[in-house]
Amino acid sequence: MGKVTGFLEYQRLQEASEDKELRKKHYREFVLHLSDEEAKIQGARCMDCGTPFCISGCPVNNIIPDWNDFVWKQDWRRAIETLHSTNNFPEFTGRVCPAPCEEACVLRINNDPVGIKSIEHAIIDKAWESGWVKPQPPAHRSGKKVAIIGSGPAGLACAQQLARAGHEVTVLEKNDRIGGLLRYGIPDFKMEKGLIDRRLEQMQAEGVVFRKGVFVGKSRPGKGITDWAAETLAPEKIMAEFDAVVLCGGAEQPRDLPIPGRGLDGVHFAMEFLPLQNQRVAGDEGVRPLWATDKHVVVIGGGDTGSDCVGTSNRHAARSVTQFELLPMPPDPENNPVWPYWPTRLRTSSSHEEGVNRDWSVATKEFIGEGGKVKALKTVRLDWKDGKMSEIPGTESVLPADLVLLAMGFVSPLQTVLEEFGVEKDARGNAKASTDGEGCYATSVPKVFAAGDMRRGQSLVVWAIREGRQCARAVDEFLMGFSELPR
Repeated sequence: MGKVTGFLEYQRLQEASEDKELRKKHYREFVLHLSDEEAKIQGARCMDCGTPFCISGCPVNNIIPDWNDFVWKQDWRRAIETLHSTNNFPEFTGRVCPAPCEEACVLRINNDPVGIKSIEHAIIDKAWESGWVKPQPPAHRSGKKVAIIGSGPAGLACAQQLARAGHEVTVLEKNDRIGGLLRYGIPDFKMEKGLIDRRLEQMQAEGVVFRKGVFVGKSRPGKGITDWAAETLAPEKIMAEFDAVVLCGGAEQPRDLPIPGRGLDGVHFAMEFLPLQNQRVAGDEGVRPLWATDKHVVVIGGGDTGSDCVGTSNRHAARSVTQFELLPMPPDPENNPVWPYWPTRLRTSSSHEEGVNRDWSVATKEFIGEGGKVKALKTVRLDWKDGKMSEIPGTESVLPADLVLLAMGFVSPLQTVLEEFGVEKDARGNAKASTDGEGCYATSVPKVFAAGDMRRGQSLVVWAIREGRQCARAVDEFLMGFSELPR
């Protein structure tokens, strides 16, 4: 432990960010990583607890006290080695993870927690800048072939681990670029896509083959699911060609709002809106012209996807942006001390800071149109009691809306893919597979595995990385009878 009294001497330091009015004029990242000296001081705040709850609070079980200590000592090489031992892509989690590790930090009991996410961000950026992140090709090849369907964080983590174990890995992606939700869904101002590209170069040097524009299955997805595939590939063909298959697609089926006026022009799923801006930033031409410019925008749904719609709409120069949430407003942070568990409390994202009218306990009853286009929506306020909601009479109102974005979460992975592989599903429509013991991550179909959102449902990038890594070990054991890959 570098600084025994560090947590008493130093205060938490937030990463610097560009002014909110300036950053709304572009799509680049606007949060700066800590300097070496700033990261050192923040690392000194770690108390090196006897029981480090931050590790168990982190889905990938990052060895946080160790790399905090290395940063305090300015031993950046050992810091990145420790960080990479549990997390394939800390540049992703260091930017978009909600940091459950910080909620579990012991210091949070009566003080601001250690800035674990900001230290992680500094470590990986330092490693890339210093040229320490290099390909790790296997010493020997196994001769086994693995197909991974889906190139989001679960698929990429699984692919990298299996390639390093010596297997011939092919990643299949239905869209025109690799990256899944990291590529098409997370705005560039939260995570620039060059971060993905340099990891793909590393993985290709390690032997991973990427095939983009390939839809696996016979039934193409419906509205609200990005699908820019130029060819289809039957599950039977994949099963015949590969020794193991891993289903790592996302929970892409969006939750709909089937109320009067749903078919009006101007009512869209969030994932019809967000990927288009990713395409524009990437320099694509002929992108579908769905813009929020000079429109009254209403975002229905209060989670991360809704927040991303807010930030993107503001950059489009929307006339106004309103965000509704069905649930009641979360309590004040000070009244929700549930350490070390994830607290239910009001969270304000950087996109919210840029301008939005937020409201809670609101239900949308009808989309009102004119000439086939949405012009307003009718709402009613809700009363919540014992977890049940009821409409409050006399609270109906009408709000102008030229663009409505449905961001109410995702109900399941694409069902046709699971059905065409013949995989047994759980009660929520996910691929049924356990995560522990012999045969973990294996589905009901021999040699077919599932990980990430396709197995657990809508979740976080960090959970996807965890499952991808653990699934890789299970696949390696299945192919070779043993595995030296970490869980």
